[in-house]
Amino acid sequence: MARTKFALAATALLLASCGAPDSPNSGGGATDGPVPEKPDRAVTLNVLDVAGNLQLTQGMIDDFAARNKDQIEKVTYSKATAPELVGKVKAQQAADRVDIDLVLTGVDGLAAGIDQGLWNPLLPTHAARLPGMANYLPGAAAMQKLAGDHGVTVTYYPSGPLIEYLPAKVPEPPKTAEALLAYAKANPGAVQYARPSNSGPGRTFLMGLPYLLGDSDPKDPVNGWSKTWAYLAELNKYVTLYPSSTSETMKNLANGSAKIIATTTGWDINPRVLGTVPKEAAVGTLDGFHWVTDAHYAVIPRGVPVAKQAAILNLLKDMLSPEQQAKAYDKGYFYPGPAIKDVTLSMAPAESQQALAEFGRPEYEQLIADNPVEVPLDAKSLVAAFDRWDREIGGAKVKK
Repeated sequence: MARTKFALAATALLLASCGAPDSPNSGGGATDGPVPEKPDRAVTLNVLDVAGNLQLTQGMIDDFAARNKDQIEKVTYSKATAPELVGKVKAQQAADRVDIDLVLTGVDGLAAGIDQGLWNPLLPTHAARLPGMANYLPGAAAMQKLAGDHGVTVTYYPSGPLIEYLPAKVPEPPKTAEALLAYAKANPGAVQYARPSNSGPGRTFLMGLPYLLGDSDPKDPVNGWSKTWAYLAELNKYVTLYPSSTSETMKNLANGSAKIIATTTGWDINPRVLGTVPKEAAVGTLDGFHWVTDAHYAVIPRGVPVAKQAAILNLLKDMLSPEQQAKAYDKGYFYPGPAIKDVTLSMAPAESQQALAEFGRPEYEQLIADNPVEVPLDAKSLVAAFDRWDREIGGAKVKK
């Protein structure tokens, strides 16, 4: 669920003082050098989530902390939007006061931080301390490659892009990208997706279009997306606003101000579980559909003391165990969710099993099996795509 340097520059000064409330790391011990097996005393971990990942993993983190009081005294949690991440971390690093110990982020924040050199390299140095990575699902392993040395995949899903609608309002949904454009033209304001740099479905729609349209190089938004950029520019004529978050598109679908929105497996299931979107909402794919996968990552900003790094590495090892990964099924938010092999729904908490039995879609299994699976853009390309979208497509219409 990568931001441009330009969009974040204006917020950096405002965010400089917005660290987590506990245990500033300046003076908190060495930040470079060997990482011990455990901290010499229990530490406070300040966790920042910019991807909605805590919905999947806070139970894992709290469970580890409760079982390892010799390592973790307390965990504090804070949330921010992904566009805020780079400015926030850069400001703290510039002030030599890094108050964020662990960031849970999607591809966007991961990519932006790699682009700016913000993350502590974890691999291959600490690979032996994270044996669960050897058990990644093929898609999760491919997503891990995007992280390079700088992050650890903690949850995974095939994502989308899918379209979502209410059958009573859209009885004949579009089946092709061209038909979606025609629908938007005939119904101005009815088609909606959130700003890609702050939305998993928006980002997935952006990266999925080159496959739907047969563009020359789906992995090169600078030189290989001529059809995609032309399509987005045309679609933009009939889009009245771009919400700044995915949740706003879901509310708009429910209240009728949007008729068709971009979605993903998790964003289809979970809002219906929560009642944000009516249960009867339906999803569809467009001809030529390829899955563009997604993942959430754990990254450690540069400047975090090695004692805290030790606790975090032990936490991540535990999070990649099958029993903890089963919690990632949640209530469908990142469906399926687990990043490692052989984690079945029967291993998940009872409330997860109940929610997915009622609101899951049996057709997803076949859709996942029958359609090509693609990894997202790499960090540099994703930054470039977001930047161009903001400048040339929808930046002026993003809801503030």
